[in-house]
Amino acid sequence: MSKVFFSLGSLFAGIGVAAGAFGAHALASSLSPEALATFETGVRYQMYHAFALLALAWAISRWPGSMKLFKTAGWLFTAGILFFSVSLYVLAVTGMSWLGAITPVGGVAFVLAWLLLLIGAWRG
Repeated sequence: MSKVFFSLGSLFAGIGVAAGAFGAHALASSLSPEALATFETGVRYQMYHAFALLALAWAISRWPGSMKLFKTAGWLFTAGILFFSVSLYVLAVTGMSWLGAITPVGGVAFVLAWLLLLIGAWRG
């Protein structure tokens, strides 16, 4: 599992860099300042949680007895990125405000993942 989560973290970090560059260069002139700030929030949280997946991959190798907790945390980090960051990207670019209802699902996934990471490390 550490290889899976390290790979996902690396992938999401790379996409985050590309999304940040796209936002700064291609979208800066076409989005309102509010929409651009929304897009940048998505990028920022994607990067934070891409790094969390990298740390999780390390934690799996450090405390293998907490694998079940760490595995769940990893999938929650992944779901959080998809629900939180991707919904903000689409919201910023399209203005589809109903996506604001999806974003908190990703935020809850992030919080739960961090709690599971804490518990797994503590038990490990």
